[in-house]
Amino acid sequence: MSPSSKEAQRAELHKTIWRIANDLRGSVDGWDFKTYVLGMLFYRFISENLTAYLNKLEHEAGDADFDYAELDDKNAEFGRKDTVDEKGFYILPSELFQNVRRRAARDVNLNETLERVFKNIEGSAIGTDSEDDLKGLFDDLDINSSKLGNTVAKRNEKLVKLLDAIGDLPLGNFEDNSIDLFGDAYEYLMQMYASQAGKSGGEYYTPQEVSEVLAKITVAGKKRVNRVYDPAAGSGSLLLKFAKVLGKENVGGFYGQEINLTTYNLARINMFLHDVNYEKFDIAHGDTLTDPAHWDDEPFEAIVSNPPYSIKWEGDANPLLINDDRFAPAGVLAPKSKADLAFTMHILSWLAVNGTAAVVEFPGVLYRGGAEAKIRKYLIDNNYVDAVIQLPPDLFFGTTIATCIIVLKKSKKDNSVLFVDASAEFKRLGNKNKLLPENQEHILDTLAAREDADHVAKLVANEAIAANDYNIAVSSYVEQEDLREIVDIAELNAEIARIVVRQQELRASIDEIVTGLEGVQ
Repeated sequence: MSPSSKEAQRAELHKTIWRIANDLRGSVDGWDFKTYVLGMLFYRFISENLTAYLNKLEHEAGDADFDYAELDDKNAEFGRKDTVDEKGFYILPSELFQNVRRRAARDVNLNETLERVFKNIEGSAIGTDSEDDLKGLFDDLDINSSKLGNTVAKRNEKLVKLLDAIGDLPLGNFEDNSIDLFGDAYEYLMQMYASQAGKSGGEYYTPQEVSEVLAKITVAGKKRVNRVYDPAAGSGSLLLKFAKVLGKENVGGFYGQEINLTTYNLARINMFLHDVNYEKFDIAHGDTLTDPAHWDDEPFEAIVSNPPYSIKWEGDANPLLINDDRFAPAGVLAPKSKADLAFTMHILSWLAVNGTAAVVEFPGVLYRGGAEAKIRKYLIDNNYVDAVIQLPPDLFFGTTIATCIIVLKKSKKDNSVLFVDASAEFKRLGNKNKLLPENQEHILDTLAAREDADHVAKLVANEAIAANDYNIAVSSYVEQEDLREIVDIAELNAEIARIVVRQQELRASIDEIVTGLEGVQ
């Protein structure tokens, strides 16, 4: 299939998914209903993933007719331990998506059936290495919620429709290697929900093309990275871009932390849906700034993040934080009302000596005074800032602000910062600006060249930045192109003189007309 027809097929599938998601939700708010659509997609995925895995094993062992979905539960128990060791979970044949769906319309206790199934899937991991990766994954999929209907019968009716709709989506057979269609469908749905939800959605989702730029910046020149990390992981889409950019087999492990419980569940589901096995990812729940979860895993070779903008944190109200190894080197903590540079310091602290970090920042952190200026002084004086990239406005959901990317490195080859003005690198598509592939390439090429380019890039020595009060706003160093039209003053004066003469002529003729009219009276 040609790339263009594949893209067309993908676009058609996306439209279908979104239409189904909207039709199904009825009167339920789209943001609330996303959990049901995404949760059912996940349930279908792990059912088909497990079935394909077990069938392949048996077929290779010589049993060509084996179909796990048709096995009875009693005979299926023999494979439980080995399967959980490998896949991280187990589902009995009767509890597979396709079998529950087939019986759903006749199952008056469908809500109880699904509740039991979800509990059993999570339960299959208890006491094993994958327990933390499965725990609570179905918590947000509340089948007994009144949002689905006022009575059990109404709720079950909606659940049948949901099972059928998700089951009918043409997501291919696992054997055909079309597995990425699930991950792709999930990403698409999250992007749509985020764009519809305004601010609340934007907080947990970074647009794919921005994620791609961040990942590419951190792995420039590398074919493989050991561990990748995001301290504000959201739905995990940023981390998963490494799998797309380098190939899943070239990423040693995916690590992240997320404070919002629902979003943390989305991130873990996202990992599974991209067929990242449980031992290859470790997503934690909690506050990275005050209770980081990966002390034993740092440092990380590639770090990407789009932390929440200017959120409140404990800061100097917590006397322990100034002695924390992550924040202490700067001698000052980020302001209590603006945690942006606290995330930056945390990221720098956990960055490997040979690593690169790319962090989306709110513009104010580049030039504000006070504690933030002192943190910037620490970053510049120690030569940790590799580049600052000004992005176009209106790229992100939930805000139209023009953000920027700070690139951090611990092993730089010079004592300068490259400032890049990429504010014009976009195309307006729908109600948002987008970084097209050529825009991404231009940004990456400019970074790789690391040299001055008129109106685009300026390499500035750290001493010059220090002399400018450690201001690292791109506009302070890259001169914008003057696109105003050059005016010929002599020609302009001649034109004004012509207008004045013409004006006088018109006035004289109006006076004549008025005089004539008065004579008639």
